[in-house]
Amino acid sequence: MCYVDVAYTVIGYNAAMTLQIIQLLLLLLVIAMQVWQWRTQQQAAQQALAQLLSQQLEEKHRLMMSEMHQSLNQLADRLQSLNTDQQDRLRAQLSQELTATREAMQALQVAQRDHLSQSSDQLSLSLRNGLSEQGMLQQNLLKTALQTTTQSLTQSIESLTKIVDNRLEEMSGKVSVRLEEGFKKTNETFVSVMERLATIDEAQKKIDGLSVNVVSLQELLGDKRSRGAYGEVQLEGLVRNVLPASSFAMQHTLSNGARVDCALFLPEPTGTVAVDSKFPLENYHRMIDSSLGELVQAQASKLFKADIKKHIDDISTKYIIANETSDGAVMFIPAEAVFAEIHAYHGDVVDYAMQKRVWLVSPTTLMAVLNTARAVLKDVEMRKQVHIIKDELGKLSKDFDRFDTRMKKLADNIRQAHENAQDVHISSQKISRRFAQIEKVELAQTAGLEALEMLDELDEAGKNTPT
Repeated sequence: MCYVDVAYTVIGYNAAMTLQIIQLLLLLLVIAMQVWQWRTQQQAAQQALAQLLSQQLEEKHRLMMSEMHQSLNQLADRLQSLNTDQQDRLRAQLSQELTATREAMQALQVAQRDHLSQSSDQLSLSLRNGLSEQGMLQQNLLKTALQTTTQSLTQSIESLTKIVDNRLEEMSGKVSVRLEEGFKKTNETFVSVMERLATIDEAQKKIDGLSVNVVSLQELLGDKRSRGAYGEVQLEGLVRNVLPASSFAMQHTLSNGARVDCALFLPEPTGTVAVDSKFPLENYHRMIDSSLGELVQAQASKLFKADIKKHIDDISTKYIIANETSDGAVMFIPAEAVFAEIHAYHGDVVDYAMQKRVWLVSPTTLMAVLNTARAVLKDVEMRKQVHIIKDELGKLSKDFDRFDTRMKKLADNIRQAHENAQDVHISSQKISRRFAQIEKVELAQTAGLEALEMLDELDEAGKNTPT
């Protein structure tokens, strides 16, 4: 029962304490609310005072500005009145002073005129007297000067005549020498001109011979067989200069019995490429000859196109054979001018040739084709030699491995020899030191013994190092 009573008393005591605490908190809240209201009222009052002060200051500022404006206006009026009075006074004084100065100037002018008239009369008299005396003196001086100048002139003329005579003699000698040199040079140039004329005559003879040869060449090219032979010879020369003998054949016969001028044996998938020489020259000459007239030239142009297309058809049908030759052939035109004419003004012919798988080439473009073929052949040969190169590289790698192992052994031997040399050097130092100590009888000294012990330690360390 006592424990229960104690518990009830404790519970009652706690409830009373909580009520007191709540009351205190409520009082604190009320006090805080009153403080907050007082602060808000003070802030409002301060704001109202600030507004009143600002309004009063603005009114005072306006009053001061208006007073300042009025005072400035009054000062301006006073200054204007003072300025007008002073200006009137100054104008009156200036007018009086100007009239006085004008009168004084007029009096001075009259006095100066009188003085000038008197001084001019005196000066005229003195000048007349002085001029007459100076004229006599100048005449005497002129006479003496003329006499001296005539004497000096005669002397200078005589000296000049002597100098001119000497110069003329020198000039005549130089002119004679130069004339002789000029005659020699003209003779030499005449001889050289004669020699050059002789060489020109020889060149003219050679030109005449060349013209005969050109005429004979034109006559040679006038024949179809001769033109064909010329094209074949030119084609053979170009091919032989670029490709090896095993990669082409001249006048090669195909399976259909057709004989092509040149067959290029290229690696697969290209295969055998036929190259045939064609030289359409007759209608070309008629087409470019302006003396024949426009109608003849137009007709020759049509015939020229027809000739080229006929050659393209012949090459396409004869020299492109499935499973034997390449899918295209080459038409060689020996004249660059004809090739340029076709590509410049007859594009339809070029398109026709491409449709027929016939490639038109000139000597210049054929060189590019042959160089490309040579590069392809060289690449094929290089590929054939790849396995040989690979084997040689394998052998070279084995030799290099063997060289590496031997080089390592040599490095080990060199390192061992270096260590042995160091050991020998230490032993020699020790022996020489002991001989020196024996000579000086210093075997009992501690310094020498310590040095010997250090050398012994170094020697033992060198021996213990692994070889």
